[in-house]
Amino acid sequence: MKKLVSLLLMACICFSASAEEGMWLLSRLKGATIKQMKSQGCKLSDKDIYDINNSSIKDAIAGLGNATNPGRHFCTSEIISEQGLLLTNHHCGYSAIQAHSSVEHNYLKDGFWAKDFSQELANPGTTASILDYMTDVTDRVNACLSDDMSEGRRAAVIDSIGNIIKNEANIKEGQFAQVIDMYEGNQFFLFVYTIYKDVRLVAAPPEGMGKFGGDTDNWMWPRHTADFCLLRIYTAPDGSPAEYSAENVPLKPKHSLPISAKGVKDGDFAMILGFPGSTDRFATSHSLQRTIEHTNAARYDIRTVKLNVLWAAMENSTATRIKYAAKASQSSNYWKNAHEQNKALAKLNTMGNKQAIEEEFIKWYEADSERAKKYRSALSQIKTGYENIDDANYAFNYILESLYSGAEAPVFAYKNGGGLLLLCNPDVSAERKAAVKEQLQKAADAFYKDYDMQVDKDMFIALYQECKKRVDAEYLPNTYSFINKECGGSIKTFADVAYENSIFSTKEHFEDFLAHPSEDQITGDWLFYAGNEMGKALLALSKTTAEGDLLIQAANRKFVAGLLEMNEGKAIAPNANSTLRLTYGNVLSYEPKDGVTYNYYTTIDGIMEKEDPTSYEFTIPERLRELYKAKDFGPYTDDEGNLPINFISNNDITGGNSGSPVINAKGELIGVAFDGNSEAMSGDIDFEENLQRCINLDIRYFLWIVDKFADAQNLIDEMNIVF
Repeated sequence: MKKLVSLLLMACICFSASAEEGMWLLSRLKGATIKQMKSQGCKLSDKDIYDINNSSIKDAIAGLGNATNPGRHFCTSEIISEQGLLLTNHHCGYSAIQAHSSVEHNYLKDGFWAKDFSQELANPGTTASILDYMTDVTDRVNACLSDDMSEGRRAAVIDSIGNIIKNEANIKEGQFAQVIDMYEGNQFFLFVYTIYKDVRLVAAPPEGMGKFGGDTDNWMWPRHTADFCLLRIYTAPDGSPAEYSAENVPLKPKHSLPISAKGVKDGDFAMILGFPGSTDRFATSHSLQRTIEHTNAARYDIRTVKLNVLWAAMENSTATRIKYAAKASQSSNYWKNAHEQNKALAKLNTMGNKQAIEEEFIKWYEADSERAKKYRSALSQIKTGYENIDDANYAFNYILESLYSGAEAPVFAYKNGGGLLLLCNPDVSAERKAAVKEQLQKAADAFYKDYDMQVDKDMFIALYQECKKRVDAEYLPNTYSFINKECGGSIKTFADVAYENSIFSTKEHFEDFLAHPSEDQITGDWLFYAGNEMGKALLALSKTTAEGDLLIQAANRKFVAGLLEMNEGKAIAPNANSTLRLTYGNVLSYEPKDGVTYNYYTTIDGIMEKEDPTSYEFTIPERLRELYKAKDFGPYTDDEGNLPINFISNNDITGGNSGSPVINAKGELIGVAFDGNSEAMSGDIDFEENLQRCINLDIRYFLWIVDKFADAQNLIDEMNIVF
């Protein structure tokens, strides 16, 4: 935020909407928000964007998720044809691309292009959610709550009334409903989605384009990345959502986005619709301190060690690289994010900004006795809550990153050991055992497909050693005491024995156990022991912090209620929580530091300038080089004859917005959001209106790749492209 002399002015800027700040609920676009959008160039009405009775843009936005947790979305996608074709980021489809890859068919390296429907590849478990409608149910929920309720009682009541509200919504087969709180539990909304369960991979460029720049360029501008892939939603023949079947047909959507090949200019209106995962704009200085010192520090420290193990293994083997490509990519994304966010938080004095808001909040409530009575305890309780859980919270973050998100075999043992013990129980029926055995075999098939024992063993040694350095002994799992007693304190010795003999170290060992279950064998298994002790340690730490967490939760709800009251009449967007939002702004250059100005777009010339055949991150396909030399750019160039690659806008986005459509003033697709810029990585906590930029794939580069690079005329033909 800008440094301001007046604390009051600072508070007003932090909690009122600037032209670009805010992830807005679509049902609340009426009034000031749509008026501001129109003043910046938007030609659409609020009904064009969100209408529950007629086709609107929201019907073309699909949240990508997993069937086991349909209310959460890891990425966003958009429908770009009348046959359910979905456009999203390459990194959003990376796991699917990796899952279908092998040494013989390396779609990561070579790309994948289905030339007809029959070649499109199924992805069991992946879902696409399209919002049917949302409704404010705050009054209904709040009528059942009271200030004297305990947090446990309050949660139970909210859950109960939420279930009643969902039941009254008359959910149809294929729909999903959830009641979600906003503004830290001060408001509540019902969201109803249609969940499509047959989502197939259609196309993806080679990594040399889709991940061009790799970790070096991640979160950086300028960028030159073709961060896209194509999926397709399939339905039952009658159009209803259905599990995968050869009889399924492409979705007939209510709305698909027309694609503008006309390009963008500096200052053009741009809006983004998507499913942002999480922001913390109402964070206090106390929670910010823990984000910096606990969450981000643990994420960066531990993942540095983890990624070094993975990168070394992947460099030496194509097969290993394919197995671990998605895992390494997922880990590295927020490894760098954590580091860059801490740098930005320090540089932009976010802590000072938060403290200034808190000081102004105190002045505001102290000016009125009734307000003081209502809000005086909020900040002090938040402070006390965090102080009470400080050491345990630090340990929890480091153990979570190093042990739970580290070596996979102990965690697999922890999650599946109960099922294996059930197979050893003589009191369990043969029918029940057969069902459990089938489930365990499926889990093993999925787990061991992308697993290498030596890599996992190296990971175990490195991360158990790192955790021991970082965490006080009183919080460490009992595994460390066992290692001291039985292995002379050597983590390597423990790992050598464990991975040599464990049921879980290889698929063969696991399947041998399934064929001949033995309770003594599993209870004496060292990886099973390590996994269980890790789980016990995390559970104990969770119990230690539980009381403080509840105190913080209640006090934070009160603090946010006070901020809303203090800023009554101002438009304030709720924090992101994986629900559909709209953000608007403009295509815009920026000046990150003195003497430096970044243009709003990049061209294919930048790819050739960065190309480096000695670096995997900057190696390009030969076909791209040939087309560049021939200047075969088709109708996708700018006015100067350059092929645009990426552009930036000042839209307010975060994780989960990956793959979101960038839409122009007329409702046409002009780009795909895929990243933020490092200078404003503090944006999830404190929006920086001068520096915050969203990095987008220019839709013309996407079209050029599909048309010229891949010669996928079948895909070009089904899109509505406006020249």
